[in-house]
Amino acid sequence: MKNAKISKKIMSRIGKTNAEFGLIEEGDKILVGLSGGKDSLTLVHALKEQKRRAPFAFDFVAVTVTYGMGEDYTNLHKHCEEYGIPHEIYDTNVYELANEKIRKNSSYCSFFSRMRRGSLYSAAKKFGCNKVALGHHLDDAAESFFMNFIYNGQLRSLAPIYKAGNGLYVIRPLIQLRERQLRAFADENGFETIGDEACPALRFDIKAPHAREDAKQLLAELEKKHPKLFVSLNSAFKNISVGSFFDKEYFEV
Repeated sequence: MKNAKISKKIMSRIGKTNAEFGLIEEGDKILVGLSGGKDSLTLVHALKEQKRRAPFAFDFVAVTVTYGMGEDYTNLHKHCEEYGIPHEIYDTNVYELANEKIRKNSSYCSFFSRMRRGSLYSAAKKFGCNKVALGHHLDDAAESFFMNFIYNGQLRSLAPIYKAGNGLYVIRPLIQLRERQLRAFADENGFETIGDEACPALRFDIKAPHAREDAKQLLAELEKKHPKLFVSLNSAFKNISVGSFFDKEYFEV
């Protein structure tokens, strides 16, 4: 059984994030959403290493959701077998449902994202998991913040842990890591990664969504001028003065 090369910085940051937010605990069985992209590949290999190091016992299973488009995840499954990672493929008919369910002028990407999340929840119940781990990183959190700020008029980002309505806990162990660290992990190990080409929305004749890409470009420009931008954002997400905004529920009067 092979082991991936994973940096001390990645494992240290994941360990500190886990200690700070209590993401993984004794006896947990965690479903890891594995798309085959650099983020989820880093996550599943990091959890394998964390399981080896942790002073408490927990289990995990990697689950890949299909959309019913004839996807072939043979190589991804072989990768998991090669590295001793338990892996299941969870089949759905989400692609078939898309034309029936998506409202006119609504977002295909949002639809598939919601359906994929729901499928992961269903898979978690099937495989006896109490938590679902997603591969979101700090860049994702920052982009989501600016997207909500600019387009929705809302101060909102991605929480390290939250409880879904069905009782499952959703955790993001990579949330304080940068995207470039995850890309470097995949490149250093020579991993074949699956990118946006696997997104079912690309099979529909729709205009590509621009909000996330706009936020990514905005952050890139800001980081050029302020190299410590993401350090500050990470701190700011934990240092929220709710009484200083215009929501009268939090006024300090």
